[in-house]
Amino acid sequence: MQSRREGEDRGRARRKSKARQRMEGYCMLYTDYFADDPLHNDVIFRRRFRMSRKLFLKIAEYLRDCDDYFKLKRDAIGTLGFTSIQKCTVSLRLLAYGIPADTQDDYLRMAESTTIDCMYRFCRAIVAVFGEQYLRTPTAKDTARIMAQNAERGFPSMLGSIDCMHWSWKNCPFAHQGMYKSHKESCGVVLEAVADQDLWIWHAFFGMAGSHNDINVLQCSNVFAKLVEGTAAPVNYDINGHVYNKGYYLADGIYPRWSTFVKTISNAPAGGARSWFAMQQEACRKDVERAFGVLQARFAIVWYPALTWSKDQMWEVMTACVIMHNMIIESERECPVFDTEPYERMGPLANVNHQVPAAFAAFLGRRQEIRDAGTHQQLQDDLVEHLWRLRGNV
Repeated sequence: MQSRREGEDRGRARRKSKARQRMEGYCMLYTDYFADDPLHNDVIFRRRFRMSRKLFLKIAEYLRDCDDYFKLKRDAIGTLGFTSIQKCTVSLRLLAYGIPADTQDDYLRMAESTTIDCMYRFCRAIVAVFGEQYLRTPTAKDTARIMAQNAERGFPSMLGSIDCMHWSWKNCPFAHQGMYKSHKESCGVVLEAVADQDLWIWHAFFGMAGSHNDINVLQCSNVFAKLVEGTAAPVNYDINGHVYNKGYYLADGIYPRWSTFVKTISNAPAGGARSWFAMQQEACRKDVERAFGVLQARFAIVWYPALTWSKDQMWEVMTACVIMHNMIIESERECPVFDTEPYERMGPLANVNHQVPAAFAAFLGRRQEIRDAGTHQQLQDDLVEHLWRLRGNV
């Protein structure tokens, strides 16, 4: 009798699944947030999900059509699994709050391993479905709107501001720590981004080791890929009597003296045109810093140190957060930039192919024009005079 009881106890200890009452958890979630008369209003939904209810349901619908994983299915014994709303909710909770995966078992009825797998599948699906739309380079229409917006601020034909952000990597493998350790004595991975005044991130390049500085990241980045290929949107403007045919980005002091960068003036004398230019440049350059701050506030997972063991999974999470950041900005605009009609679902953003230039000599010529220090200095001098004239001191 005792041996039989011991065998039953061992059988209960080896049980691999629990009766989690998944549908009861779904009913609670639906009643709280998605019913016709939900318990929590739109303001609370926006605060906890980081986006509107309409945008959340749109994402859930597209992911359900893209990946069968997000569909409600039965397992081998006929038990219903999790709904798409549960899977999207648990993924957003981890991304928005940066909390441990096992904390979702109480309310959303999902085990730790299932929660982690769901979050990474959610990020991969976001990149595959929305990457082409929300992380593309500006079109001619977008470029004209951005330049007109920045011209009112005193920087005609400015396309945005560029900078880098480090995401700390707590569980970096020991064999890679020498490569990924930054000057702050912690391992990390670098994100290079270009943002405009609306905090829309037009360019995101993530994956360089934390030991690199902004110049090293720039050398490997594709921020000027279309420009050197000759396929970028045309930009022509006149400042102080000089004609330019390339847009530029506001950058801090570490960036090189290229014709596509406008940097501040260090130690500018107070009270003059150069001091006024430095003040205006540093104020507008904060757009990308604000974009980084909003991104980390919306998705705390990129503010806390990364706990994954894989850099590829870090790329998926960071890219998905940037895409949803842009989607939230679009949904909260009075006049959306993009059409809201369904678009053709391409593939992951990493599969985008750039066009090969017609002649290698033309490619080298455009590359040399970008790196022209003389044009950089001339553009800076012209902007100093232009801003001083706008202020009314000439």
